[in-house]
Amino acid sequence: MLSEPVTQLKGVGEKAAEDLASLNIHTIADLLDYFPYRYDVYEIRPLSELIHEDKVTIEGRVVHDPTLTFYGRKKSRLNFTIEVEGVAVKAVMFNRAFAKKQIQADQMITLIGKWDAHRLQITVSSYKLGAAEDQEKVNPVYSLKGDLTNIKLKKMIKAALTEYGSQIIELLPDRYLEAYKIPNRKDAVFTMHLPKERMSLKHARRRFTYEEFLIFQLKMQLLRKIKRESTQGNSQHYDSNKIEEFINEFPFSLTNAQKKSLDQILTDLKSPYRMNRLLQGDVGSGKTAVAAIGLYASITAGKQGALMVPTEILAEQHYQSLTELFGDRARVVLLTGSVKGKKRKQIVAAVQAHEADIVVGTHALIQDEVIFSDLGFAIVDEQHRFGVEQRRTLRDKGLNPDVLFMTATPIPRTLAITAFGDMDVSVIDEMPLGRKEIETLWAKENTFERILDFIEKRVSEGEQAYVISPLIEESDKLDIQNAVDLFQQLQDYFPPEVKVGLMHGRLPSVEKEEVMKQFAANELQVLVSTTVVEVGVNVPNATVMVIYDAERFGLSQLHQLRGRVGRGEKQSYCILIAEPKGEVGKERMRIMTETTNGFELSEQDLKLRGPGDFFGKKQSGVPEFKVADMIHDYRALETARSDAQEIIENSLLENDEQFYRLRQYLEQEFSFADKLD
Repeated sequence: MLSEPVTQLKGVGEKAAEDLASLNIHTIADLLDYFPYRYDVYEIRPLSELIHEDKVTIEGRVVHDPTLTFYGRKKSRLNFTIEVEGVAVKAVMFNRAFAKKQIQADQMITLIGKWDAHRLQITVSSYKLGAAEDQEKVNPVYSLKGDLTNIKLKKMIKAALTEYGSQIIELLPDRYLEAYKIPNRKDAVFTMHLPKERMSLKHARRRFTYEEFLIFQLKMQLLRKIKRESTQGNSQHYDSNKIEEFINEFPFSLTNAQKKSLDQILTDLKSPYRMNRLLQGDVGSGKTAVAAIGLYASITAGKQGALMVPTEILAEQHYQSLTELFGDRARVVLLTGSVKGKKRKQIVAAVQAHEADIVVGTHALIQDEVIFSDLGFAIVDEQHRFGVEQRRTLRDKGLNPDVLFMTATPIPRTLAITAFGDMDVSVIDEMPLGRKEIETLWAKENTFERILDFIEKRVSEGEQAYVISPLIEESDKLDIQNAVDLFQQLQDYFPPEVKVGLMHGRLPSVEKEEVMKQFAANELQVLVSTTVVEVGVNVPNATVMVIYDAERFGLSQLHQLRGRVGRGEKQSYCILIAEPKGEVGKERMRIMTETTNGFELSEQDLKLRGPGDFFGKKQSGVPEFKVADMIHDYRALETARSDAQEIIENSLLENDEQFYRLRQYLEQEFSFADKLD
């Protein structure tokens, strides 16, 4: 039985079992599913076909005994020459002093390493004595702990395959194996551990990539289904004609992406299940318009709406724009920490008596005193700024209100599919017509005076500018000092009529709000800030964004900062002051100057930083896969998602015999047994 402990294998004693347990290998099945993390391919190609800086395998005769030099503490360099196809090739090996005794003149050797075509030199990462035909063509390399070695682990796996390999069962229905031309599970497991050549290995990897994604997606879709069906929603019977009239009065036409997202939201409102949707759209893509129409739909169904935002100034801006937008159609009220005394009591009473249709506010909305008469639709803006508890409290304010989360951080599709798999995701990925593209320039620090002159010129035209202060990692104090120094420098540089403001993370919230209000009212023309300016406030008059030390920011953060300008009619500019040392930094600057599309940027950011960094180091939303790679295998991820959707929507796990094994596996893995029935 595959569920037997590994100690059933001959030669696996207590110590080996302990080492295996540290790798999370307890049973025979665990051992067979423990795949190599890389493969060394011993494929000899003629020197003329080797590509500069590629990882290559060459074989040849050692011309002379190696020379060994030591430098620094415990550092060494081993040099020798081998003859390949009658050509002398230099070999360099670092920190392998022991190899001097093993490598001798006149013996055959196989080397793997990085090829330098200009010097005819290989920097060796691994070597084997003897010719390449004596080696396995494709050599699996496993991740190890304790006293385990690759040879020992391979021996155990080989024994397990011989004894238990015939018991490996297929999880996937035949229709998928045929449609995607992937091998069955048993053959694929054998190939992963004992690959004969690269092509069959490629297909085995494809199979496990798809299987991992499908199981993960099924898990997410099941969670979503369970969540949806266990919470009774409220089917909202809104007035389609009134919504149509409302949309027709907008001073602009909705983009196709806005229409699509709106349709999805309206469908959710009508359905008997509770909405749990993420609306993501780039800065300025028109999420608020879509949210406003959703709120109006809920009002026509006799319900109340709530919009919760992270800061008071943002709440005030939303309150003003919604009041203008709705006119007599809805009674909009504002509830923030600043609303106190008699006025606060009146607003709270109006909400409870259903004399207010829409409440816009900060987390003041979730205080105990706020009781809704009939909350039907709650919207949380910049949802990542609120804790899970705060979001849950808002949700509990009504009898299962529909909830829409909004974010202006364009999350790459692959990450949205995985990290938000239990939510429905709507995307607004096109900009409204007529919006001027922000011109992005990359400058060196020695041009700073020219940049300040440019700001002064724009300010004299009645415009405003942000200057984001240099960022110093892990030093809040130094960040503030930097911002203060820059603030002084700008005050000295500009004439007295150009008012400069300062904002940083250590300022009390009240002061931050005050500075932001002054800037929004054009009482300050230039705002020096650390990155606290990132989220949301709308200052249509701000046309210049200068970001110091831009190479220290990720693409998504740079894009968010750039999105603070370009909100009015005038041409806007983003100037990145950066002198990146490495290639990744230069690539970031290049991408920023070439595209203003947030989704494109976020995909590039994902490639440069990896998924763990995208959400921040501690974020647990991104799953780890054994074989699959979310970035490179995104097509397989898309396929697995749509297959999982079809399986769940059509209840195939329960009703189709072909899915029996998959259902069984999910029941064992995730204890969904009781929930599937």
